[in-house]
Amino acid sequence: MSALPADFLEKLRRLLPQDGLLTAPEDLAPYECDALSAYRRRPPAVALPRTEEEISAILNLCRMHNVPVVARGHGTGLSGGALPIEGALLLTLARLNRILMIDPLARTARVQPGVRNLAISQAAAPYGLYYAPDPSSQIACSIGGNVAENSGGLHCLKYGLTVHNILEVRAITIDGDIITLGSRAFDAPGYDLLALITGSEGMLAVIVEITVRLLPKPERAQVLLAAFDSIANAGVAVGQIIAAGIIPAAMEMMDKLSIQAAEDYVHAGYPVGAEALLLVEVDGVNEEVSDGLRVVYEVVKACGATEVRTALDEAERTRFWAGRKAAFPAIGRISPDYYCMDGTIPRGRLPEVLVRIAELSEEYGLPVANVFHAGDGNLHPLILYDANKPGELEKTEEMGGKILETCIAVGGTITGEHGVGVEKLNQMCVQFSSAELEVFHALKAAFDPPGLLNPGKAVPSLHRCAELGAMHVHHGQLPHPELPRF
Repeated sequence: MSALPADFLEKLRRLLPQDGLLTAPEDLAPYECDALSAYRRRPPAVALPRTEEEISAILNLCRMHNVPVVARGHGTGLSGGALPIEGALLLTLARLNRILMIDPLARTARVQPGVRNLAISQAAAPYGLYYAPDPSSQIACSIGGNVAENSGGLHCLKYGLTVHNILEVRAITIDGDIITLGSRAFDAPGYDLLALITGSEGMLAVIVEITVRLLPKPERAQVLLAAFDSIANAGVAVGQIIAAGIIPAAMEMMDKLSIQAAEDYVHAGYPVGAEALLLVEVDGVNEEVSDGLRVVYEVVKACGATEVRTALDEAERTRFWAGRKAAFPAIGRISPDYYCMDGTIPRGRLPEVLVRIAELSEEYGLPVANVFHAGDGNLHPLILYDANKPGELEKTEEMGGKILETCIAVGGTITGEHGVGVEKLNQMCVQFSSAELEVFHALKAAFDPPGLLNPGKAVPSLHRCAELGAMHVHHGQLPHPELPRF
């Protein structure tokens, strides 16, 4: 932990309330990492502003003193995007947590970045509206973090990722200037900078306000549960449901290990003997849902489903989804540690990728629990390991890298919703050419000329990729990133 200059800290204290700057070791400990807890580094200081004006002044001060800044939401990210770096100020936006306006006529909400994802839907519920993107961490994750990572969730198959559900963002540049990207109108002139900042992982500007799109609650939503004696058959069913013309609100898959863990934890009513489980939700008007469920039932039976059940009421529907949303903590009860991957593939390649993951699991001797957004091909293999065993984390990272490279090889990508952070920097060198990475660096420089906003994250240096290329990166021989481990 590199200390910040004393004169910088003194000026920073003058900009913030008495409790707005943390420097004591015991106060800094909770900010050592995000939810990718394998990598930790204690920040030298944490700023907790309450207003846009304070953020603007802080960023301007950092610019003047050449101090890097790492913005942080609620710390639920899974790629190390909020990992502190040496000599950087950690800027947390958790105190900007107000819902500024709900407009039921325009079906929008204007919120600050520290507002929890689920809180938006709770505030909109009296108007019969809700916010569609629903990450499994929605009870805790912040909307600002969702924008930074372009988060998805169970219902992103039909309703899209964060980028499809926001209209306007106010952000502050490293110079302290406030900019507005997007528009509350149907379209905005100029380049689509709103899409650019969504998923930019805090590297371009600090987001201070978001206008989100709200949707009317569907007349009916019902979940169908289908059990299979083969994970390959379940994978085939995913593609066949879409081919049949049905776009479910959500379609999730779990394998045997995750089914058992979730059932033991939540008691959702899952068939624990099944090799794979599909949860398919159809929503809309009553007739549409009935017709859709009938088609889904026919498809899964034709694909070899051994058991098919439809949630009888809202309570059972909630239980079915509670099991899926609790899958990650459920796995945490049966393994000392797990490493959550986040690759995305074309739906038609799902069976062969699952076979490859099983082969890697056997090769490395590490169990894998598969929990993922099957409908849009976003995989979340959870690699189970024990960080107390020497070398096991490194072995897990190597296996995870091969899973991501498998996703690239079949025409997919290394992230669907968790972002790159520090976790996937090596695989960025596989995914993109040098020319493409140069464009990314040019965009970064246009917004942040001194390179002070979350440096070292999301986009690898060309030098790093050149070194990896010399080590035969395309054959999977990727070195481990030099990161502070716990």
